[in-house]
Amino acid sequence: MPTYTPPLRDMQFLLHEVFQVSKDYQQMPAYAEFDADTVNAVLEEAGKFAANVTFPLNITGDEEGCTLDKATHEVTTPKGFKDAYKQFIDGGWPALSCDPQYGGQGLPFVMNSMLYEMLNSANQAWTMYPGLSHGAYEALHAYGTDEQKKRYLPKLTSGEWTGTMCLTEPHCGTDLGMLRSKAEPQADGTYKITGNKIFISAGEHDFTENIVHLVLARLPDAPAGSKGISLFIVPKYLVQDDGSLGERNPIFCGALEHKMGIHGNATAQINIDGAIGTMVGEPNKGLQAMFVMMNAARLGVGNQSLGLTEVAYQNALSYAKDRLQMRSLSGTKAKDKPADPIIVHPDVRRMLLTAKAYAEGGRALITYSAALVDRELHHPDEKVRKDSADLVALLTPIVKAFVTDNGMSATIMSQQVYGGHGYIKESGMEQFVRDARINMIYEGTNGIQALDLLGRKVLGNQGATLKKFGKLIAQLVEEEGVNEKMAEFINPIAMLGDQMTKFTTEIGFKAMQNPDEAGAASVDYLRVAGHLVFGYFFARMAQVALREIANGNTDPFYQGKLQTARFYFAKLFPETASLMRTARAGSKSLMDTDAALA
Repeated sequence: MPTYTPPLRDMQFLLHEVFQVSKDYQQMPAYAEFDADTVNAVLEEAGKFAANVTFPLNITGDEEGCTLDKATHEVTTPKGFKDAYKQFIDGGWPALSCDPQYGGQGLPFVMNSMLYEMLNSANQAWTMYPGLSHGAYEALHAYGTDEQKKRYLPKLTSGEWTGTMCLTEPHCGTDLGMLRSKAEPQADGTYKITGNKIFISAGEHDFTENIVHLVLARLPDAPAGSKGISLFIVPKYLVQDDGSLGERNPIFCGALEHKMGIHGNATAQINIDGAIGTMVGEPNKGLQAMFVMMNAARLGVGNQSLGLTEVAYQNALSYAKDRLQMRSLSGTKAKDKPADPIIVHPDVRRMLLTAKAYAEGGRALITYSAALVDRELHHPDEKVRKDSADLVALLTPIVKAFVTDNGMSATIMSQQVYGGHGYIKESGMEQFVRDARINMIYEGTNGIQALDLLGRKVLGNQGATLKKFGKLIAQLVEEEGVNEKMAEFINPIAMLGDQMTKFTTEIGFKAMQNPDEAGAASVDYLRVAGHLVFGYFFARMAQVALREIANGNTDPFYQGKLQTARFYFAKLFPETASLMRTARAGSKSLMDTDAALA
């Protein structure tokens, strides 16, 4: 059976030593009293909840799954899930980073991000129920009317109600311009929504008395394509003016998807038959509001894979220290045993260190991105807010795609450490692999994220935002360029930073002649960008570790951090060379293939 220990030490290292968030956040009036003691107390309690309440339900929830009563359209979640959610509400966790105006605790988003990493390690399927509510909260907080905010945000903040986003339809996934759901205006200012949605995570459940669906649909006179989409609040039960629940709205779960993983989460087919909705934002501008939710979800999906990477690594490491197989190639290590533990073998260490590096690099990236969101929303300096928003936009597709690609690799490698025992259910490793697979697909496939990064976030503004991240690298290079002990970390990112400018310009020029060139290069390009970002954060982590060691700190944590960084730069970062070569190979070998694909 698997185990899980929240990685509190690494989280504290990032928050207090690498990013020094307490000092940074004191510049923001909303977080003036945010300090290290608060951080540590919240993280410790969050870790206890994840490890002790939701983690024990992970395997049983996977085995039991969800059940739909087709007569009532009600869904029963696995045993223990509903009670765990009640404890989640009682602990005040849904309100952690929400606006105090609506009953929130007003803590930074970065704290919510770390809470959800631990919850994802413990039980991704369960965590998706409250997790999606945050996206609905953010969309309504940004675009809802005062009346809508008053009616829905307090209940979403407390967790008494949950939220979903209903985008995908049977004939269209990412291409939302093709959606057919209709919204008919009514005399009282509401709309009657009709349509069918699929793949709606947490679309129906027994946790709460109401579910707030955010639904994309078209008005009768809407223009074609994505410019004709509006967003509507369509609650499971209509909400009266006094906040009480009224009639059941005809928005029902018609079926549950039978999936590869996340069995404990109800992935619903939603049938909408004249359900009453109210518009969010302006007519035909629904995507603008929905993207607030989608971008929050994309950061959240990266966090899901980070959580699975961490828990898979922890269990593989423990197994590798105990499992006896063969003798070390360099001589017997465990002379009192019939064989050596497999952790002595170089390839086992390669797999373990890969998973560890992907976890620690991913945690640094996601923590930094969450801190940027806080700055974007709350920093008093307008330029800081603008720069933070630009960097969040740049890093979001990298968080979603790079971290989830790495998470899939890491869970598979961790499973591989177990050998045959990783392939059977008893170890729990095969569930981590199955659960991790969805993260590369939903909220925009990773190929779509790559197109978004290269086409919109980089070439769309002639590399201006990429240059902002480049300035961070240049600043670190200037700080540490003459420090010989930092050379092994600084030189690779300095070199790739220089190469990135030429690489981007070259692809951009080719794409102007033939847009397929951008499509052919985009996945490789995102991975190069991911390594550039990871390399920057590993260099910063190494910088802190070296400084602590030089000051006489004998905590082995710092030596471990240096060793992980050295492994990353020696064994993983060099992938960038082959990626740039394949990206430069162009589109011809992909597109001039009609005979091969006949």
